[in-house]
Amino acid sequence: MWRGQKIAVIFPTYNEKDSIRAATLDYFKTGLVDEVIVVNNNAAPGTSEQVAGTGATEIFETKQGYGHALLCGIDSTDADLIILSEPDGTFSGHDVTKLLAYSEDVPVVFGTRTSREFIWDGANMGRFLRWGNWAVAKMTEILFNTTILTDMGCTHRLFRREALKLIRPHLTIGGSHFGPQLLMEVVAHGIPFVEIPVNYRQRIGMSSVTGDTWKAFKLGMRMIHLVLEYRFGLIERERVHWNDRPPMPHSPLDACESNNDLVLLAKSLQERQVEPKPIPESSKS
Repeated sequence: MWRGQKIAVIFPTYNEKDSIRAATLDYFKTGLVDEVIVVNNNAAPGTSEQVAGTGATEIFETKQGYGHALLCGIDSTDADLIILSEPDGTFSGHDVTKLLAYSEDVPVVFGTRTSREFIWDGANMGRFLRWGNWAVAKMTEILFNTTILTDMGCTHRLFRREALKLIRPHLTIGGSHFGPQLLMEVVAHGIPFVEIPVNYRQRIGMSSVTGDTWKAFKLGMRMIHLVLEYRFGLIERERVHWNDRPPMPHSPLDACESNNDLVLLAKSLQERQVEPKPIPESSKS
């Protein structure tokens, strides 16, 4: 829990049998995560056995693809704050605290893997991937006049539930470039966000995408194409701007918790107190 809010982590898994158990326990070890949802996306044999006993909930998505897996997980949780991550050992549960801290100020927090001080030895973030992600992110930042962006492909992210609810009808990509579509829909809906550096470590096992330079190049080109589609109105849909969405219902207690102000709650309760009616003289003994 974080300030009375339920926290869920979603792990899509395909080829992470050797790392998923440690990753799940790492996030639970923070003491902040209430739920880890492992989405078995036709995963390698033995994956379910590794998940068993960790406290995670395993669900299954047979439609192959990173986007399909994450959407299945998103649709399966009622958490207030939802963290998307990878169970391949590259990301750390240690960064959950950073993501949650920034969620106090903005509804979406994106991670970036391009900060040199946070790239561990052996991490798959060579010059091509690092500067390629930086370049596409900067192109997006300039074309849409967003806040600072330095990594288009980082999959460690946090969303408030209301932000995901707003963009969910527009998420249509089931493949590997689902991550960039998430970012573009946040931008298109005018949802405030910030990007923060996260630790990026050596992957356990081989990635089916970034482990192959040609596949990584094709994914990068697809990202660029997607950004240009959004910029020039080729993906034009009716959207509700974040500032125009209906107000979320809340109680005085919710407002008090969000502001960390118990004085407001006490004052509210005091104002609601009903003065006792005086006892009529005839009723007195």
